Amino acid sequence: MTADAFLLHGTPAVEAEPVSLRAGALSADFVNGNLRTIRHGGIEVLRAIAYIVRDRDWGTYEPALTDLVIDQGADTFSVSYSASCAGPDGSRLDFRATIKGSADGQLVFDVSALPENAFETNRCGFCILHPIAGLAGSPVTVEHTDGSVVATKLPELIDPWQPFKDLRAITHEVRPGVTAECRMEGDAFEMEDQRNWSDASYKTYVRPLALPWPYMLPAGRTVRQTVSLRVTGDGRAPAAAAAAEPVRVELGETGPLLPDIGVIIYPDEVETALANLQTLSALGPQQLMFHYDPTRGHGLDALQSFARLAAAYPVETTLECVVSCVGDLDAELSGVAGMVRQAGLKLSAIAVSPSVDRQSTPPGSAWPECPPLEDVYAAACRAFPDIRLGGGMFSYFTELNRKRVPADLLDFVSHCTCPIVHAADDLSVMQSLETLPFITQSARAIFGAKPYRIGPSTIAMRQNPYGGATKANPHRQRIAMADRDPRHAGLFAAAWTIGYAARVAPAGLEMLTLSSFSGSFGVLAESAEPVGEGEPWPIFQAVQGLCELAGFRHVAARTSDETRLLTLAGRSAAGQTVMWLANLTASEVTVDISGIKRRRLVMTPYAITRIG
Repeated sequence: MTADAFLLHGTPAVEAEPVSLRAGALSADFVNGNLRTIRHGGIEVLRAIAYIVRDRDWGTYEPALTDLVIDQGADTFSVSYSASCAGPDGSRLDFRATIKGSADGQLVFDVSALPENAFETNRCGFCILHPIAGLAGSPVTVEHTDGSVVATKLPELIDPWQPFKDLRAITHEVRPGVTAECRMEGDAFEMEDQRNWSDASYKTYVRPLALPWPYMLPAGRTVRQTVSLRVTGDGRAPAAAAAAEPVRVELGETGPLLPDIGVIIYPDEVETALANLQTLSALGPQQLMFHYDPTRGHGLDALQSFARLAAAYPVETTLECVVSCVGDLDAELSGVAGMVRQAGLKLSAIAVSPSVDRQSTPPGSAWPECPPLEDVYAAACRAFPDIRLGGGMFSYFTELNRKRVPADLLDFVSHCTCPIVHAADDLSVMQSLETLPFITQSARAIFGAKPYRIGPSTIAMRQNPYGGATKANPHRQRIAMADRDPRHAGLFAAAWTIGYAARVAPAGLEMLTLSSFSGSFGVLAESAEPVGEGEPWPIFQAVQGLCELAGFRHVAARTSDETRLLTLAGRSAAGQTVMWLANLTASEVTVDISGIKRRRLVMTPYAITRIG
């Protein structure tokens, strides 16, 4: 294990280096059998073309490549390889892939898959990702499977459902005078707005969600799909900024107050918090969020432990209360209220959500049986008449966007995010920060000025709305939908946390929760970790910095390259300005703050820095 790898990512595992491919103005990175960061003239045309095989819980197979051949010519490139996915019960899917690119702007990715025996999957085929920066809300031309062509736009606000169905091709402008057509053959494709899940892309994928899943690929029947990209036009490419060019930071106007910072506390983590009160005080959260779930056996004992912590660290408290909705709502919620009183737990607020709403209802699926939310909220108001009531989703913005709660009955709305629902590589996780302003803008468009909370949002997934369970991750890998993520223990998480707060700051949140205190989402090391139990992870410093800024007035901070650096700035009532900078990359970044402090600084990989 190298110290640097663990310090950066919380794991000795290092991601595969991408292979850079180039044909004239066309370029792409080849990583693990797929294409990333497809550019023309230095401008990102597609974020990815990937051949994906999903299991019945929407987990992604990661097949090893064999017979890999990469040929980089003067004006062309080509890649070919074989791979196989081993499913449960001895099932197996083999496929052969070829990729060809040329200087005339043509790129073709072709895959033929052959199941050795019947193979179960939720999805088998291409996913094409269009970037969101510069494309959200822009015109596109869509060709459908019946040959009809429609001029339309990509959604600006996040679409809860599929904006386009029955797709054969989609064309957009790369830059003035240059267009890119992406054509998909072999099946019917449709697009979903992946910003719902905080992915920084619009995803076009194979097999409509209205069809049943999981489904079986018949043994011995070849399934072939092809994606073709064609870039045409003579528009002049803008001058590309050098990677080593300093990132400039400038401060602008003041905005809303920066939010309170919360930490989520689970019943089995209370004793650790009580044993580390001095550290909790040093962290300085303004809010404690207590997770209470009677469907997991939480009862009076859990509430009594919360009461002990609330008395020892007296700040605002919210009970995140799962409502089973089995039987009479008044009886269930008044029962919870009675136990809260019996436990001596002083609450500032309660947030409620029916248990079934923690599971996603995909397009075309029947909604599960659930009492009207109006009835749930009314019962909660009767049971807890003297504290604030919140609602929304304990899962992600996707579910809130699709089932929009009656916010007029609530004192605040809330939801979470998780960046590893679909992909867990470092680039995708950091790129998820690009989506957060779209999420908050879409939430504000739905709920207006209603007080708004986000969290707990962490890199790891605390519960899986899209399958039976989260993925176990005992070997500290980068795994989608995992209940633990090694990067939470590294500098990576500290940079991601500051970046997250910077992206949502203009929304004027009431509260933001980006960690627990202990446990797998915590700011302290657990037992059996490579560092001492109770030692602070790098994310501790990030959350502590956000706690310091709570109640400051947000100051708009503009950086010349938000893919490398994000800045969060706040100004106190006394006029003190404090900035936190986050390097979002695994490389050094030179930062020019001469307009603020008349100096430059060099930030090491994933470093965070306080100025002021």
